[in-house]
Amino acid sequence: MKILTSAEMQRIDRLTTERYGVPTLTLMENAGRGVVEFLNARFAPLDMQRIVILCGKGNNGGDGMMAARLLREQGLRPRVLLFTAPTDFRGDAAAAYAQLVPAGPPDIIAGPVTWQALAPSLEKATLFVDALLGTGLSKPMEGFLLGVVRDINSNFPAAKVVAVDLPSGMSADSGDLIGEHMRADFTVTFTAPKIAHVFPPACEQVGEWVVKQIGTPAEALDNDPALALNLPVKKDFAWLKKPRPAASNKGNFGHVLILAGSVGKTGAAALAGKAALRAGAGLVTIATAKSALPVIASLGMEYMTEALAETEEGSISFRSMDDQRLDKLMARITVLAVGPGIGSHPETADLVRAAVNKYPVPVVLDADGLNAFAGHMEFFRHDIRPAGATVFTPHPGEMARLTGKTIAAIQSQRVAVAREFAHHFGVTLVLKGFRTLTASPDGRVDANPTGNPGMATGGTGDVLTGLTAGLLAQFHSHPPSEVAAAAVYLHGLAGDLAARDLGQPSLLAGDLLEKIPQAYKHLDDGD
Repeated sequence: MKILTSAEMQRIDRLTTERYGVPTLTLMENAGRGVVEFLNARFAPLDMQRIVILCGKGNNGGDGMMAARLLREQGLRPRVLLFTAPTDFRGDAAAAYAQLVPAGPPDIIAGPVTWQALAPSLEKATLFVDALLGTGLSKPMEGFLLGVVRDINSNFPAAKVVAVDLPSGMSADSGDLIGEHMRADFTVTFTAPKIAHVFPPACEQVGEWVVKQIGTPAEALDNDPALALNLPVKKDFAWLKKPRPAASNKGNFGHVLILAGSVGKTGAAALAGKAALRAGAGLVTIATAKSALPVIASLGMEYMTEALAETEEGSISFRSMDDQRLDKLMARITVLAVGPGIGSHPETADLVRAAVNKYPVPVVLDADGLNAFAGHMEFFRHDIRPAGATVFTPHPGEMARLTGKTIAAIQSQRVAVAREFAHHFGVTLVLKGFRTLTASPDGRVDANPTGNPGMATGGTGDVLTGLTAGLLAQFHSHPPSEVAAAAVYLHGLAGDLAARDLGQPSLLAGDLLEKIPQAYKHLDDGD
């Protein structure tokens, strides 16, 4: 599912009319019909509701007037308030007004005095439809309409608010809140979600949102390379459910080597190993410091372990490169994952950089595997494997160290930062956090819809590392960025299933491992 800016949405609407022959007035009527469909589904029976529709002078108001007319054709009597003079309507909004009037004239709110006189008569309203401003706003709301929004928010606490396209006072093009806005319980948007529906903090203020299709063919969105920001849905990952051939053996599903663990940080390696197996990898080996191996081996029965030379601190030594032990292990490996619990000893960091730059298999980098390149990205070789086949999985702090930017700068421009890094270094960049982003070298960015705050606990990133490596080991025909996005989606879905059963505060990384099989099954449950 594409995520659009307001300018992109306007361009798509024009394309729908010019190339596909859908009149703009039909788009507006379909938008109104989409609102009515939602109201009928969510608030049935509607004849028990006292509905008030607030309409501004633009096309958003036109959508609201279309919805009002269609409700009246159902035999309902919504109250319609126009916050503009009818002579101010232009184009399709004027046509929508002309169609509305024969079914009953609306109330014209000429200004604050009219509003203050009329507002008391709305005290029994149970449902407000906000069609005042829509998606076109780029600066804070002010003046008369700001007062109306404040009154609706403050004086009608029992009424529900359904926003048309976007709550009035919000910008469609940013996750930031640009000023005061309508308090919305639900939002009905059209064709595709906008940035404000998806990214925080704005997305937390739009209520439950739904997308209604109004006539734009799917190909108009899917075939447009300029629309590079996406919100994946279950059906996008149907290929994960491809049946395995009856004659399969473990060699068909890849061998993951996880270079991880150190004394005191053994659990991270074990979590990554188990996650790779839960993902479906045929074989998993954890290569770790000799002193850490007994603990890691005791934590799992299904993965294999290999002891490597160690530093005085109990992390993997660079000597593992010199003695060719790692070369021998890599001879039979499909995917390399590096970082969980590996430690930050300078010799270990040298090993990480050498290994990533030497072996041409797909690589997943996390934790101190990423930190080994902080301040040293000039040493990263992107030419030894296909574009995107190195997957970086930083949280904002790690991303700040990799880029030299502040965490605040990373968080304020997450999409732009992720896209630029992935393109510049030819990697897949998984920038973790609320709405984890998966950016590919070609500019595509997927904003993940799954996951919850309960996953903000130690070890969940290690699970993601193993899950990503396990999927990369199996799905060679898919672009690495698509596989990484699938891993992020499954990871968040497993977290959601665990939180549903256990609650967010008690969630442990190990709980995600137990829910990965359920997450796979959940992919069968529709969109």
